[in-house]
Amino acid sequence: MTNNLATRNKELLLRSLAEFTNGNIEVLRTLLHENFIEHSPGNPSGRDAFIEFTANSPVAKARLEIKRVIADDDYAVVHYHMIAPDDARGIAVVDIWRLVDGVITEHWDVVQPVPDDDQIPHGMF
Repeated sequence: MTNNLATRNKELLLRSLAEFTNGNIEVLRTLLHENFIEHSPGNPSGRDAFIEFTANSPVAKARLEIKRVIADDDYAVVHYHMIAPDDARGIAVVDIWRLVDGVITEHWDVVQPVPDDDQIPHGMF
């Protein structure tokens, strides 16, 4: 049986990520709850503060290669390769988003620089 909530959240994130990767940072205004909670150290909570932070962060200028999206009820997990213009190897990122009524209310992430190929014989992705 398909979980309709998980499917809707997954599709919402995929559509929004596509817009974001095409340079539309303003898509976050409709995606994030006003009282959005950020759990990552150094990143601000609150929709407006988070959008301003993101607009000035490396992710805004990076290419995002989505590898997988996994959704379960109110949570969606996005695993992607973030490649900044000045970093060919890039960073492996896992974002965990909690959505309520089609709006992101919370975010966690795990970020890891992609090492040299000889250090990861089975690949990062």
